[in-house]
Amino acid sequence: MEPGLPTISVVVPVYNGAASLPGLVERLEPVLRAHSSRHELVFVNDGSRDGSWPAIEGLVARHGWIRGIDMLRNYGQHNALLCGIRAARHELVVTMDDDLQHPPEELPKLLARLDPSCDVVYGPPEKQQHGPLRDLASQMIKIVLQRSMGAQNARSVSALRVFRSCLREAFTGYRSQHVSIDVLLSWSTTRFAFVRVRHDERRLGKSNYSYRQLFAHALDMITGFSALPLRLASWIGFAFTLFGMGVLVYVLRNYFLYGSPVAGFPFLASIIAVFSGAQLFALGIMGEYLSRMHFRMMDRPSYAVRSHIGGA
Repeated sequence: MEPGLPTISVVVPVYNGAASLPGLVERLEPVLRAHSSRHELVFVNDGSRDGSWPAIEGLVARHGWIRGIDMLRNYGQHNALLCGIRAARHELVVTMDDDLQHPPEELPKLLARLDPSCDVVYGPPEKQQHGPLRDLASQMIKIVLQRSMGAQNARSVSALRVFRSCLREAFTGYRSQHVSIDVLLSWSTTRFAFVRVRHDERRLGKSNYSYRQLFAHALDMITGFSALPLRLASWIGFAFTLFGMGVLVYVLRNYFLYGSPVAGFPFLASIIAVFSGAQLFALGIMGEYLSRMHFRMMDRPSYAVRSHIGGA
């Protein structure tokens, strides 16, 4: 351990990850000892249904630098991260998954890139390891992040991050059940950097994200942190207005040239169906935004904590 090294808090959300936690601690400890003057590991148990919390209690009892937070129920990965980030005590915060897909040995690459020119460093994978549907949902989320964060390379975000803890001052009062750590960080800074690192395959258990959950998260991101769907509804409305004017010109042309209107119930029914579909689509988008306003007015918290263990 060298003088002048930063102090580091590592925040790990845990959901049904009991089998991988001992290995994560074993591999993470020498990395933190070599690259920090002081460090801590904060496990946030996000309503796990296996033995994750007893495993965390055992690790806290054996290691004085580990802390545990037990949430009342499952709130979601980003909500658990928000809880851990707010509890972090050191100048730098590292976030990573509990399944060892983020190798702790790659962390020094991100720490080396965190210089005065940037505030957040992401560790995207050198090679994507998901299927086409998961990649599609991921790309939908990252398109929204690109618009929200104002960074052209925002599509390289990753759950493996290093950032300065002072950034959380920008969202200390944030209360909503819909949380995106990356968007919240963009409220604090526009200085992002990216270092491609090795991501390993998951060897223990299976992914806790189903395709339905991934696309639900993508929808939450799109409607919760972007006005893009409303603009899309406006563009569709404008396009169909032009289409309607074109149909009117076509009808008038037939009437004046051939002395008869466009014949047929099918034509009229098709036009009505198209315009009705566009209207319902726009109403559905507005309904999504109204539902989020409703839930925000209810002031539902992002998470609730059952207990804390470890730490002085």
